[in-house]
Parts: sequence; C-alpha cells; structure tokens
Amino acid sequence: MPCSNTGMTTAPTPFNWFSILTLGLIWGGTFMVVSIALEGYGPITVACARTTLGAIALLSASAAMRRPMPNLGDARLWRYIAVIGALSTAFPFMLLSWGQQYVPSAFAGISMSAVPLMILPLAHFFTDERLSIRKFLGVCFGFVGALVLIGPGLMQLGQGAEPLAQIACLGAVLCYALSSILTRRCPPVDPVSLSALSLTMGAFILVPSMLVFEGVPQWVDTRSSLAILFLGFLPTALATLLRVQVIRSAGSVFMTLVNYQVPLWSMVFGAMVLSEDLPLRFYAALALILSGLAVSQLAGITRWFLPRA
Repeated sequence: MPCSNTGMTTAPTPFNWFSILTLGLIWGGTFMVVSIALEGYGPITVACARTTLGAIALLSASAAMRRPMPNLGDARLWRYIAVIGALSTAFPFMLLSWGQQYVPSAFAGISMSAVPLMILPLAHFFTDERLSIRKFLGVCFGFVGALVLIGPGLMQLGQGAEPLAQIACLGAVLCYALSSILTRRCPPVDPVSLSALSLTMGAFILVPSMLVFEGVPQWVDTRSSLAILFLGFLPTALATLLRVQVIRSAGSVFMTLVNYQVPLWSMVFGAMVLSEDLPLRFYAALALILSGLAVSQLAGITRWFLPRA
C-alpha cells in the first residue's frame, strides 16, 4: 500500500487504537475472502474486480472530499503513479489471487507480514534511510522466517503448482515493497488521490487481461460474488481512507502496529472459517517474522507503550 510523509503527529487517540484494530481485522480477513471469491471466479477476475471497484469508490470519495488531483502536465509524476499502480495493485493482487488457488489463505497472510522487512534493505539502497545493525538483524529474522514458511516448497519445485504459488505470494511481497520505495521517492501528491489513481492504473492493466484470459464475468453465486464486492469496498477502498487518517493523526510508526495483527487474523480466519490445516512451520515462520518486525521497529514502537519521562 502506498505510504505518505506525515509531518507532525500527536499521541494516539482511542479512535486511532480502534482504527488500528479495525484495519488489522479487515486486512487480516482479506485473504480468507479472496479464497471465497476464487470459489466462483478466476484469479484475474478476482484481482480485476477488486481493483476496479476500489478505484471507483476511492475516485468518488476523493471527489466528494475535494482532494487535489495531480497536474495532467506533470509527466514525471504520472510515470510514478503508473508504476506504483502496477506494483501496488495489479501485479500483487493477481499474484495473490493465483497463488491462493493452491496455498492456504493463512500462508498468504503470513507472507504479507514480511513486507516491512523487505522494504528495509531496499530503502537502504534507494532512499536516505540507512540499514542499522538492529534493522539488519530484524531483516535476518524475517528472511529465516520466509525460508521456514516455504522450505518444503523449495524442495518440490517442478512438482505441481503449490511451490510456484508460494513463490507467487512472495512475489507479491516484493511488489508491495518496491511500490513503497517508489512512493517515498514520488513527487508530493495527496495520499487519497494517489491511492485512487494507483487503483485506476491497476484497473487499466487488469481489465484487458481479464477479458482476454477469463472473459466477461457473470454473477456466479451469492457467496463468491459478495466476497468480490467486499474486497473492492472494504480492504481496498474504505481501509485506505482509514489508513490515511491514522497516519496523519498518529504517524506512520504507529501504523506499523497493523503488521503484527494481519498474519494472526489470517490464521484465525483460515482455520476457523475455511477449516485450513496450519502446519507447525506456519507458527514458526510467524514467530520469526514478527520477531524480525519487533527488532527492526523497536525504537519507534516502544514509545507508544512505555510511559514518557
């Protein structure tokens, strides 16, 4: 998801804490809902519908809120928006939808928790954020966690679709990390407008792909069709607006607390709603990745829990 500079922030309010819990619940449940949508639709259709509905909702919200749109003559900015749209919506949504045909939704949720850790080494080389020893140790924890998560799949490459599906999920992680770096380097633009335009660019990529490979979608059944509507309007549109509000009022460091919730909720929903089998390595990988997050973001997060002097 696109990031934004926050400027001055204040102590989190009760509404900020409620928003963080709500975002963790929504985004953690997204992987379960994708699996339900895939019961009736192809992976490109699921990704396309989610992106297009989210674009329509956010463009409408942006217009209603009178958010400023980028200058049409700024070619450099629009190149950034196009690439960010591809990397933050079209490619990862399609990779995740395809991958979740063959792996549990909990696997996708756990793999997404590694996004912040993948951003750290990329930021070291492509932004002014240096990779400290503490952050490097956090990245190492996360890397080991990713190896534990997909370990058996690496030994089975070429033997069915599941190993490739696991790699596709990690490919989505890389897409999100790259889009975050590009967003940080992007010329100044309103974050809601950027999110809306990124989804629009993603729709421009996915609509033709869907028509060529899967055709015009039809209403298949209530369960999977409602799942697609949920994907477009809640985790893709409404959650974006809530996320912007939290970052602007409480800061981006506070926002990282969502990263600890998403994989946990994805495992809860996967096990309780979809009856997914969660092997022991899922729990080990989750512990390693969350430990890496804690180590890498310790300085910023502890100030929300420790009393101020």
